[in-house]
Amino acid sequence: MTRGRLRVYLGAAPGVGKTYAMLGEGQRRYGRGTDVVVGFVECHGRPRTLELLEGLETVHRKTMEYRGATFTELDAGAVIARAPQVALIDELAHTNVPGSRHDKRWQDIEDILEAGIDVITTLNIQHLDSLNDVVEQITGVPQRETVPDEVVRRADQVELVDMTPEALRRRMAHGNIYQAEKVDAALSNYFRVGNLTALRELALLWLADKVDDQLDRYRADHRISTTWEARERVVVALTGGPEGDTLIRRAARIADRAKGSDLFAVHVTVGDGLTGASPANLARQRALVESLGGTYHQVVGEDIPQALLDFARGVNATQLVLGASRRGRLAQLFSRGVGVTTTALSGTIDVHMVSHEEVSQGRRRSVRAGGLTKVRQIAGFGLAAAGLPLLTLLLNNLRGQLSLASEILLFLVAVVAVALAGGLYPALFAAIFGSLLLNYFFTPPIYEFTINEWENVLALAAFILVGVAVSVVVDIAARRTREAARASADAEMLSHLAGSVLRGQSTPHDLLERLRETFGLDSATLLERRPEAPLTPGRQADPDCWRIVTNAGAEPCSSPDEGAAEIAIDDDLTLVLRGRTPSAADQRVLEAFAAQAALALRQHRLTEEAEQARPLAAADRMRTALLAAVSHDLRSPLASAKAAVESLRTAEVTWTDRERDELLATADESLDRLARLVANLLDMSRLQAGLLGVSAQPVAVGEVVPYAVDDLGPAGAGVRVRIPAELPDVFADPALLERVLVNLVSNAVRYGSAEQPVLVTASSHADRVEVRVVDRGPGIPQADRDRVFLPFQRLGDRDNETGVGLGLALSRGLVEAMDGTLEPDDTPGGGLTMVVTLPAYTTDLADPMLTSRVDSVRERRAR
Repeated sequence: MTRGRLRVYLGAAPGVGKTYAMLGEGQRRYGRGTDVVVGFVECHGRPRTLELLEGLETVHRKTMEYRGATFTELDAGAVIARAPQVALIDELAHTNVPGSRHDKRWQDIEDILEAGIDVITTLNIQHLDSLNDVVEQITGVPQRETVPDEVVRRADQVELVDMTPEALRRRMAHGNIYQAEKVDAALSNYFRVGNLTALRELALLWLADKVDDQLDRYRADHRISTTWEARERVVVALTGGPEGDTLIRRAARIADRAKGSDLFAVHVTVGDGLTGASPANLARQRALVESLGGTYHQVVGEDIPQALLDFARGVNATQLVLGASRRGRLAQLFSRGVGVTTTALSGTIDVHMVSHEEVSQGRRRSVRAGGLTKVRQIAGFGLAAAGLPLLTLLLNNLRGQLSLASEILLFLVAVVAVALAGGLYPALFAAIFGSLLLNYFFTPPIYEFTINEWENVLALAAFILVGVAVSVVVDIAARRTREAARASADAEMLSHLAGSVLRGQSTPHDLLERLRETFGLDSATLLERRPEAPLTPGRQADPDCWRIVTNAGAEPCSSPDEGAAEIAIDDDLTLVLRGRTPSAADQRVLEAFAAQAALALRQHRLTEEAEQARPLAAADRMRTALLAAVSHDLRSPLASAKAAVESLRTAEVTWTDRERDELLATADESLDRLARLVANLLDMSRLQAGLLGVSAQPVAVGEVVPYAVDDLGPAGAGVRVRIPAELPDVFADPALLERVLVNLVSNAVRYGSAEQPVLVTASSHADRVEVRVVDRGPGIPQADRDRVFLPFQRLGDRDNETGVGLGLALSRGLVEAMDGTLEPDDTPGGGLTMVVTLPAYTTDLADPMLTSRVDSVRERRAR
């Protein structure tokens, strides 16, 4: 069966007209003869939206009971059974009532799409997972209903329903979105011009990325490799040289000239892995690119110009930035170079050749050691010195049996053997020495260093050339083998190094210690320039300019000139090594260590800053949540108490005694409710600040539970209590324990089953006592059990009448303050059991002064 097509109307904020647009599209398709049904639409009482429902068939919703309230939800099964061509379903990110087929409405829509039914739906930008935290930062309102970005990106069509902030605010003021009593609050909070402008820009940018994805898929499906200049995309090529910073900044300025352009940096690694790019430069340039809003990429290719152009065409680049050649003028005569070749092959891509300070300075190449070891070279010389005379003696005994050509070939074999064993210099010695022996003993006239025939001259010349050529090939092969082995070892080391840094497993000190051990150094010191020290050559070596960040090994270096080697990471950081002087071959790995040490240092500092900011962020979230949550709960009891008192004070009405008592009871109940709320808020703030005082003493659970049930008033009439008489005392604060039990029992009564009463029971296990509050309600899904203990959470509540959501959070905090635990558990047969575990009282838990009070308490209980 063919999967249905999904169309999403995306809006920046509520009220922009998503549902209206969806219904309008449904009416257009219905008018063309398409079978269209309404699966779920929320009109919010808007007349013009209701008009668009006329004539469209509506699939009935399913009705669900949850915590004493009735809700209606999308019936996906009914839509699939009806099997229309198109289903209109509002609010893609909606969270279903617990007990539904799926947790989220988008999952119901996935089922409908799999059944081959097209779906048209709506979504606000703030409900996308990737933007949830950004929207909360902008508006100050957390969004609890979200949908994964991938669900929307898979949609066949995403259409933006756009409206200017001013127009949307006018709609709001005219009462076309919310009811009149909510308009002022909405306009002054969520619907501020700044908020709406930011949300609109988020929607436009997200949709632009979606359009880019669609364009890339279209180009790939139709094998289109030419550049389509739909948006400016600038690619800058990096070689790992010092000129990279200049190129990146120039490319960023080019990209900034076009609003919404993209910046890419790419480094081409030659396939043999033996390039000389500086890891430190590349690491610094990558950080620079990312700080300018670009992205860094690394590709592998044998042909650098072709690899650059393949990457540029792959990202649909419009401009390519290259640095002018660093090669000398002589080298440019024999090869056009990367820049000229790339420009010739670029086609529709504009190429910018940027000048820099390194132009025509030549590439800095390290001096490479010979390919073969000293031992093999000595062995080659020995083989030439001993083998060639022996070969001469043997051939001299066979004189007359072999031709001169055969004798030359045998000497050539000997030279090749020497080249294979010792490399270039032994082979040159063997070629010259062998040619002299051939000339003297075998080339007429013999026993003289002369040659009469030109043919013999050519043979001897070929003999020397072949010997030299073979030795050069052997030397190059040996050098490449050593370089490849070293590159493989370096790559493995750097891969492990980078991985440990990215995983946060290495500190700067750990990296320096590993560097010191790897290269046998006395010490490795990371220095940072002091903020007050200017960047001037005259003060470069001044110890007062630098401070030691970290050191591994012996005595640290206090300035760069104290070490045997210095690796500059950037203007402010440098790595100083003390001990042996590293070889040129070690430079790349040392630069990589330095770059990773700097990265680890920045990561460590960011972690410290994040740790310092986390309490502030938590406090800010708590303050925001508090203001959002208590706005009703503070106002409601105050309003009730004030109304009751004002009614009693009025002289225009004569109240009967019964009416007066009712008003006084209302005021008293409202003030009690307000006092409990303030007490909870104060206790929560004390818990978070660690200032809550706990007076632990032996407490009989059987005495505290009845007080907690009585505190509930009429609501506690159906609570059953079963506390064993032999239950040991718990070591707790009786007042705090009573408050915990009041909260737990009141929650159980509120959300439990009306047919089966709440049960409070207790039992002892070793040195712990468990108090269980058992209800037969709908329970809490396993995935949401941690959320219910967060402050200001009212899981599943759809109104604002049930408190600010501090009950369970405060209860867990109070229990933990008494060295106990509070955990939810399943009730056998359905429901939720809250388990309070507290330490059983023993004399070891109390001080000597408390022991006498314990005995007196026990005596009073016995009496």
